[in-house]
Amino acid sequence: MKNKKILIINGHPDPESFNQGLAAAYIAGAIKTGAEVQTISIRALDFNPNLAFGYRKRTLLEPDLLDAQEKIKWAAHIVFIYPVWWGSIPAIMKGFIDRVFLPGFAFQKRENSVWWDKLLSGKSARIICTLDQPSWYYRLVYRAPSHRAMKKLTLNFVGIKPVKITTIGPIRLSKESYRKKWLQRIHTLGEKHR
Repeated sequence: MKNKKILIINGHPDPESFNQGLAAAYIAGAIKTGAEVQTISIRALDFNPNLAFGYRKRTLLEPDLLDAQEKIKWAAHIVFIYPVWWGSIPAIMKGFIDRVFLPGFAFQKRENSVWWDKLLSGKSARIICTLDQPSWYYRLVYRAPSHRAMKKLTLNFVGIKPVKITTIGPIRLSKESYRKKWLQRIHTLGEKHR
């Protein structure tokens, strides 16, 4: 397990969010056991989140996005940390994925075919997301749309698997003891490189 290459991608736009604490807990756990860790805080990147021309015309990648691609290539395990807003991921994170997970980097459509090649195969991932409702309610009532979109339609689509999901909620109105418990659990996940 030692020297596993782990990339933490934090998709929360607020630097004072609980998601920052979760990222720090995972990093501390991973480093404690000898893992190599790199980070991407999407809110700190300088880029246009709008994929203005879709895939019709290539938009040049900003230096921060080129660096992000290098970190993704380097990583064996990628941890995404973000809040679920309106059943989805934050807009800035969606823009990051749109701009970074491009054809030729993350996947490649086959000529004259509906199929594609998965260019990020061989990597695993963990999703850690926060909710303002109980996780069981999000799963049973809403059928966890962001989980399906991130796991199946994004990460598995480009070859990243397995993808494990940790859902934490409700965060709003939660007590400090609840948050501390989750910080310890995430620290333990970091120690296990999961």
